[in-house]
Amino acid sequence: MRRYKRDQRIGGGLLQSAQSVATLRRARDFGLLSTRQIVLSQDQRLDHIANQELGDPHAWWIIAALSDIGWGMQLQSGTILQIPTDLQVINSLVG
Repeated sequence: MRRYKRDQRIGGGLLQSAQSVATLRRARDFGLLSTRQIVLSQDQRLDHIANQELGDPHAWWIIAALSDIGWGMQLQSGTILQIPTDLQVINSLVG
């Protein structure tokens, strides 16, 4: 195992890594991944939104990756988030 490798399997075996983030963003940019937008309300967190929208609080990083935001759980209200419409596509890309 590489010394600095921080990839980890989470939420149904998805591989969370910088490579996975880049893969998701490329798929979105090339139109291979369908998303819908929601606007963040005050005091909402990505893990709560991931649980509500995707059924898995650990999938917060997918929303962060697709929304081009950092890794913070708390964001300002009014932030536009990209929510994937088909988790099977996500699984095929980074599963």
